[in-house]
Amino acid sequence: MYASNCLTSVASILDFFSTRPTFKSSLSLQIENEFGPLEWDQGEPSKAYASWAANMAIALDTGVPWIMCKEDDAPDPIINTCNGFYCDWFSPNKPHKPTMWTEAWTAWYTGFGVPVPHRPVEDLAYGVAKFIQKGGSFVNYYMYHGGTNFGRTAGGPFVATSYDYDAPIDEYGLLREPKWGHLKELHRAIKLCEPALVAGDPIISSLGKAQKSSVFRSSTGACAAFLENKDKLSYARVSFSGMHYDLPPWSISILPDCKTTVFNTARVGSQISQMKMEWAGGLTWQSYNEEINSYSEEEAFTAVGLLE
Repeated sequence: MYASNCLTSVASILDFFSTRPTFKSSLSLQIENEFGPLEWDQGEPSKAYASWAANMAIALDTGVPWIMCKEDDAPDPIINTCNGFYCDWFSPNKPHKPTMWTEAWTAWYTGFGVPVPHRPVEDLAYGVAKFIQKGGSFVNYYMYHGGTNFGRTAGGPFVATSYDYDAPIDEYGLLREPKWGHLKELHRAIKLCEPALVAGDPIISSLGKAQKSSVFRSSTGACAAFLENKDKLSYARVSFSGMHYDLPPWSISILPDCKTTVFNTARVGSQISQMKMEWAGGLTWQSYNEEINSYSEEEAFTAVGLLE
């Protein structure tokens, strides 16, 4: 019943977009989510299920691309994609498939009894720029807008109901600076590089022990360069195309014309906001007690050895 309802929903969405071709051209569908690690753990039964799910999706003949996250053996024409804090190491399992980062993690879950996770925007911007520099074609943030779960709807053991995720837009819908502003400037810089980025693969050259350039050129003369310093501690001065550039540690400078630096991932120009939250009252707390063992006394048993 659940699978039938899902397929009905997919069909309804596709019917809606079928009369709006402009929107359909930017639509993709996902089957399963991060199932690959289960294949590594459980072997052939999980592989058989993943293959069935993929073939079922293909048989729907939706007319739009299907993706599978963290699924290295996704069969054609399904596109396998990357989720993680960094995805510059990732390549799809076939050269004709686009390199897609479906979950660029802006931080992590909020848990009970542990510090609230925070990912500096300098590191997030560096990860995204490094992915684009490598030839990545798509980035989706997880999360870009934080949220809130209520009651018992939190997503896992010891996970709090806050799903803020240190996102650029927090769970209250407010801009989190400087993360929002710095990423906005990153996106603007990448957009300026578009004519060269879509023309082909980069030419990579060493600029030092931990420094390199990635240069994109088009047949019409467009040129864009990414200058990287992957040293985590030291600044570097590099020579590129007859000019000198200073690169902070663990950073990438973006040059949309191969000359002028318009953005560096480690140099934050956006205003840093200090938000003060005040108690508004009116909230109530709930707690739930559950038995650890769900078996009744009649069903309880003991055994020597491993059980399956």
